[in-house]
Amino acid sequence: MADAKVIPFDDDRSRGSAVQRPSRRRSAGSRRKGLEPGLVREVQPLPSRALAQDDVPVTREEQPPEKPQNTGGLEQRIAGGLSFLRRRLTGDYDVDDFGYDEELTDQVLMSLLRPVYEKYFRVEVKGVENIPSEGGALIVANHSGTLPLDGLMLQVAVHDNHPANRHLRLLAADLVFMLPVVNELARKAGHTLACAEDAERLLGRGELVGVMPEGFKGIGKPFSERYKLQRFGRGGFVSTALRKGAPIIPCSIVGAEEIYPMIGNAKTLARVLGFPYFPITPTFPWLGPLGAIPLPTKWTIQFGEPILTDGYPPEAAEDPMLMFNLTDQVREQIQHTLYKLLVQRRSVFF
Repeated sequence: MADAKVIPFDDDRSRGSAVQRPSRRRSAGSRRKGLEPGLVREVQPLPSRALAQDDVPVTREEQPPEKPQNTGGLEQRIAGGLSFLRRRLTGDYDVDDFGYDEELTDQVLMSLLRPVYEKYFRVEVKGVENIPSEGGALIVANHSGTLPLDGLMLQVAVHDNHPANRHLRLLAADLVFMLPVVNELARKAGHTLACAEDAERLLGRGELVGVMPEGFKGIGKPFSERYKLQRFGRGGFVSTALRKGAPIIPCSIVGAEEIYPMIGNAKTLARVLGFPYFPITPTFPWLGPLGAIPLPTKWTIQFGEPILTDGYPPEAAEDPMLMFNLTDQVREQIQHTLYKLLVQRRSVFF
């Protein structure tokens, strides 16, 4: 074998080549077993610290930045809560002449209803663009479910999905305002008595008003008649809309019929308690308080195209034939949408 030729390198070049190709320099010497000992000793391996990370200066900018602690949001929520409690204790908050407390509704009542709306019933909303951004309007919806949870979910649906976050002022039955605690909560949430005078005042102030004309006939109907609309009364809501020139927005709610399948009605007990009906379901009263937990059905709320009333003359509100025709038009539109949504629904619970 020919003698190996050793090419001397200066310090800088040898360091540079070692940094670039350290593995080849170390492996080449180990393979040359036939070389002369002197020649092999003249080629000294570069110190291993040439590749050490300690030789590379690390600046403060290259170090990963520390994650800022997200305490501002928590501090703001705590401050907002304390401010809310202070106003409650001092009475420094506004309530309108109907008893509506907007601040309490937004910060407390809506916060309590929202998890049920989003997580339990998983409400899907369609056609919210049919609700005007301002001015008075009358939302007319079907009523069902044994307990009036559909009205509360409708209220959350309007507020949380409308671009203007409008508040829905529901017209409720007399029984709601006769029950202790429920009476106060209903007033605070913006509900008022289902009468023409209150509805006209709210519409005249540009409020969004909700009405369920079926009343107890709809909410207390047996499970065998689910999604079959009951009679819409005498059309009083149409007369109110005509007087104020407010649009009527039909609304169809699917999913509420199955939360408490009403298979019986204890009429005698209902008369004793002063209720319009006393429901018997597969779980109530057999399971006691557990039977009052609604089934977690999947809901869909769809707002239909508005029916305009501002083109009618003022005396149209006294025309019984016109009121009948408009009432029937609203009812048929809601019923047709209910059937369409039921056909599209995959399952009661999904």
